[in-house]
Amino acid sequence: MLLKEFLEPLGITQKEFAKHLGWTYARLNEIINGRRNVSADSALALGEALKTGPEFWLNLQRDWDLWHAMNSHKKVPPLKKVG
Repeated sequence: MLLKEFLEPLGITQKEFAKHLGWTYARLNEIINGRRNVSADSALALGEALKTGPEFWLNLQRDWDLWHAMNSHKKVPPLKKVG
């Protein structure tokens, strides 16, 4: 989403955006390619640079994590009422 919905329409390369953020290219590229999670610190920087707010990026990360967990999760039966 970061690449296709933000960087490409803005005409900015990953290298240019990483430099703008003060990040290494590797850090940004790993986030773009799903090999690194968006931390609270990263969300703050992305939100400021792209005028989206940090919650947008943290919510995307949460949804991504939950989707992956749901695909590998073994169901746990509910507790039976005690007493």
